[in-house]
Amino acid sequence: MIDNLDIDLAPVVAEQPDPLLFATVSGAHLYGFPSQDSDVDLRGVHLLPAADLVGLREPEETRSKTWVHHGAELDLVTHDLRKFVRLMLRRNGYVLEQLLSPLVVHTGDAHRELAELAPDVITSHHAHHYRGFAVTQWRLFEKTAELKPLLYTFRVLLTGIRLMRTGEVQPHLPTLSAEPEAPAYIAELIAAKAAREHGTLPGLDRSRVAADVERLHTALDEAQAATSLPDAAAGHGALHDFVVRVRLES
Repeated sequence: MIDNLDIDLAPVVAEQPDPLLFATVSGAHLYGFPSQDSDVDLRGVHLLPAADLVGLREPEETRSKTWVHHGAELDLVTHDLRKFVRLMLRRNGYVLEQLLSPLVVHTGDAHRELAELAPDVITSHHAHHYRGFAVTQWRLFEKTAELKPLLYTFRVLLTGIRLMRTGEVQPHLPTLSAEPEAPAYIAELIAAKAAREHGTLPGLDRSRVAADVERLHTALDEAQAATSLPDAAAGHGALHDFVVRVRLES
């Protein structure tokens, strides 16, 4: 069982056509603001046979499936190990959050070893990932006034700030709300969204919210400028060796 979920996800792992190195829960459950009608976002890594990568057919490096399991809508996306590691090396914050998610459905030695290698790929340029996603979600909020994109905006900005300052990948918004820059009303927004996935909050002071978002952008810029994180990833060699060894051992 996974914290905050009432379904057993082990059968989902057993149904996959190739072995999963890991599967974790991402999305709103990981971020700390699921709604009653939120789907369950599962993310992970599958391991293709070596023959699939050396032949003429295009390998199925990414698999996506959505279905209903014991009354819950599940969304499963997995990448082959090689593709996932390449994404890690492209300053992709999403895959780091998925790899390091504490909501673990399936794990093993390879998952733990890969997680131990994750700090070596974190750079100051990961701030661009979180800044860009915040801009996209803020524009969506301006169009819809829905709480979901607003919470995503706050979440990614605060995650980026924490990452630049400490090197820690922390996607959980209730935890991040303790940061000094976090608006005091985040808990109210989370409570309002819990009732409905696409809900709004009547009476929300949008000018105040806009000022807070701008302030967090400034804080992220300053945190990136002052960070001790390196300019480039240092883990390429170790990750290459890891991918080769895991593939051959399979």
